[in-house]
Amino acid sequence: MEKLKPLINFTQKQQTNLGFGLIALITVGSEHVFTVFAFKCPCNDWNFIYGNVCLLVPAVALLILSYMLSNKTWKLFTGLCHRKSKLCRISYAFGFLCVLLQISVTAMVAPVSWIAVALLKGVYFECSMTGANLTLFRHQLCSDKFPHCLTELEKFPCEGTDIPLSERDAVLSIIRGESQVLGWILIASVMMFTFLLTCMARCYSPISYMQLRFWRVYSEKESECLERYTEEHAEKLAKRNMTSFFELTKPVPIKSPPKQAWEKVSMFYKFRNMDDYYSILHKYVSTCEDMDNPTKRVSVRSDEDFSNPAALGFVDEGKLVL
Repeated sequence: MEKLKPLINFTQKQQTNLGFGLIALITVGSEHVFTVFAFKCPCNDWNFIYGNVCLLVPAVALLILSYMLSNKTWKLFTGLCHRKSKLCRISYAFGFLCVLLQISVTAMVAPVSWIAVALLKGVYFECSMTGANLTLFRHQLCSDKFPHCLTELEKFPCEGTDIPLSERDAVLSIIRGESQVLGWILIASVMMFTFLLTCMARCYSPISYMQLRFWRVYSEKESECLERYTEEHAEKLAKRNMTSFFELTKPVPIKSPPKQAWEKVSMFYKFRNMDDYYSILHKYVSTCEDMDNPTKRVSVRSDEDFSNPAALGFVDEGKLVL
């Protein structure tokens, strides 16, 4: 897993800078490899099930994987069972659903890419629709020119049958054309939705364009520093404990943030126009009442707040730690 961390971090950085282009590219490559080496239409009564499974199940798997690779997912659900009473409050439940919607929009990149590319190729749709037991569809697809179409449609995707090649190509080209039309409609719809959503988020952005750029850079650097400092501090604490254990000496005091502090900096960030903080960590260290007394370092509001603007959605992303 350690060998995959540079690739994951690079993917997350590209996800921020290039609008999930790298994720879509990897998905397209995976779809092509699966089509070439694994997909084989059975050309029998299983066509409809097999085609739909190959089209939809990988998309569902990619959706689940996208949820798993999102820091916001684990930030949202970690400790939720201890806060389940809060879900009964309308404001908390509404904020929870808003964050879940943000995560879902991001997670849809990979599965939508899979389905769109699969529809443009038409292979899965072709296999699926030749096995569809729909009389109306078969009558619309077939005509008097194709005598084998009504009775042996499920055999059309496979070669080596007694069906004339010209008849097979004519019928399959119609199905493939329908698949590509659906694929382009899906791509256009997603791009339009993404464009409108981005325009709306930027339109209601509480800060200017240049400050938003600075804020994004700050969030990336803070995440990098937090990961590096956490690793160094954990290593220092581990070495202290090992030295104390094996040398039978009293441990040297090392200051670490208390449990309450960890809870505060793990909350979702909420932007307020009167504040000048760039993250929940920034807000926490700036509002501490007593830096020398850990028990007082809990002055940030205890109520978890989800209502950060969509334009500042990157603030809570951070780096994925596996």
